[in-house]
Amino acid sequence: MGPIPDRIRENLDILFVGFNPSIRSGETGHHYANPNNRFWTILHRAGLTERKYRPEEDVKLPELDYGLTNIVARPTRSADEISTEEYREGRKILMDKIKRYRPAIVCFVGKGVYQPYSGRRNVAWGKQEEPVVAGVVEFVAPSSSGLVRMKMDEVVRIYRELKDLRDALS
Repeated sequence: MGPIPDRIRENLDILFVGFNPSIRSGETGHHYANPNNRFWTILHRAGLTERKYRPEEDVKLPELDYGLTNIVARPTRSADEISTEEYREGRKILMDKIKRYRPAIVCFVGKGVYQPYSGRRNVAWGKQEEPVVAGVVEFVAPSSSGLVRMKMDEVVRIYRELKDLRDALS
């Protein structure tokens, strides 16, 4: 089981960056394929998609000006299995992708994704004031994992802020 392909192209409105693929995603080759992951539901409820997409439809996201990638490519059962070295290497690869593809917004799906990328400890939800890559808006949203203890309505509210930010940039 290897990494799953990025769903990415130049000049996207939003590039979503997750921790790494789940085992289920590694098995299917599609992002956010674990049935306990709420990513597709959150996008729909926040108004970022007109309907709830299925993981196997991740290939259609670039048509909506969205992309998908991860800070670490190796599938694991949980993000706890990712090593410091994998995060370090993933940070460099991710920075190169962002510089190459130039999305308007990079949405980090979890503070735990943004912290090793940015090197910052105290991170608030929402738009970050000082982006790591100049000219790209960085947005930190809650992880969509079913393990997250935040209420769904609060998670969706934060993703609605992402939608509003995207709409303001369009």
